[in-house]
Amino acid sequence: MTKYRQVLAVPGMASLLGVSLIARTAITADVMALTLYVVLDLELSYAAAGGVAASLTAGVALGGPLLGRMIDRRGPRAVVLVTVVMQVVFWLSVPFLSYGIVLAAAFPAGLLMVPAQSVTRQAIAAMTTTGQRRAAFALESVQGELSYVVGPAVVILCAATMSPDVVAWGVGAAIVGGGAGIALLNPPVRAEDEPAALAGGRPPRREWLGTGMVAVLSMAFGTTMLLSGIDLAIVATLEEAGQVSWAAGVVAVSGLASVAGGLIYGASSRALPTWLPLGVLGLVTIPIGFAHDWLWLCGAVVGAGLLTAPTLSAVADAVSRLAPASVRGEATGLQSSAQSAGFALGSPIVGAAIDLSSPAGGFAVAGLAGLAAALAGWVLSHLQRRATKPDAT
Repeated sequence: MTKYRQVLAVPGMASLLGVSLIARTAITADVMALTLYVVLDLELSYAAAGGVAASLTAGVALGGPLLGRMIDRRGPRAVVLVTVVMQVVFWLSVPFLSYGIVLAAAFPAGLLMVPAQSVTRQAIAAMTTTGQRRAAFALESVQGELSYVVGPAVVILCAATMSPDVVAWGVGAAIVGGGAGIALLNPPVRAEDEPAALAGGRPPRREWLGTGMVAVLSMAFGTTMLLSGIDLAIVATLEEAGQVSWAAGVVAVSGLASVAGGLIYGASSRALPTWLPLGVLGLVTIPIGFAHDWLWLCGAVVGAGLLTAPTLSAVADAVSRLAPASVRGEATGLQSSAQSAGFALGSPIVGAAIDLSSPAGGFAVAGLAGLAAALAGWVLSHLQRRATKPDAT
């Protein structure tokens, strides 16, 4: 645990991770809060709620690189404050809006979502040394897993005792509070020795958005596509077994395994190529389909869970290494967009596989998606190494 103590001892790191956790937990719950509002308060269908979720997700995916580019130019405080104002307006007004207006307003709300994840990753790259970075990104991945496990569950529990509009206000308040905390901290997104590198100006995209970066972004997309597919296949398996009430427990086991895997990976002394944990994650996902009740599923998802945070950590670390300091915000924004796209596409693709075959087919498709992304990443990385290898003569 020495590496983690060193990371948390970096001035400002512990407080940044704390306020970022608040914002990210609320952001992971925003879709659930809007779904409950549309279904319970407006008394519309889940398909209508899915439209709002899709609108918000599309905004988040498109807004990632745009906000990142603004952070590169203006710094995190100014950009985060603009997004905080947008979130205040949106979440305060949600309970008073009709469905059509909520559907339309969700897109700009996603476009200007508080970039808590992106700012945290940039700050980690700027505030830590090379030897500390893997442990720091492991903590960031663990933070993401905790927010995913806690956020939606808290919203569902609150919805049982509060009205959906109050729940929406609560989620909005947490997003705003976390964003305001990040703006107050104003973490550095450039290391002390990097301003000199910025003097040459912003490099053209073709210089940094090359084969290596495309490889990492492809693996980011494949990772979240796999993870969203696993979640849907878990629900389908338990619904077929008449045990759907255990879905939250199985997902929680997977999340806790991911936390453990992330901490183990961050404390290790050897880094892994990004494609390796993703490829193994794809392999161990496929046989989960042989589990047919909640108890077997709890055991089967542990392997995939142990590899989830290490894979996400390796992706974030690779992006930080490949992106020049002057475009790190845009690069991390592209990573967030790739991951959002993977989450958005994973569920319908795996859902179609489940409808055409069985829940086991859903796990197989999710695992194959991860394997395909890992293979693409390995091939592209190999091509990059060959292209940059110095001439032996």
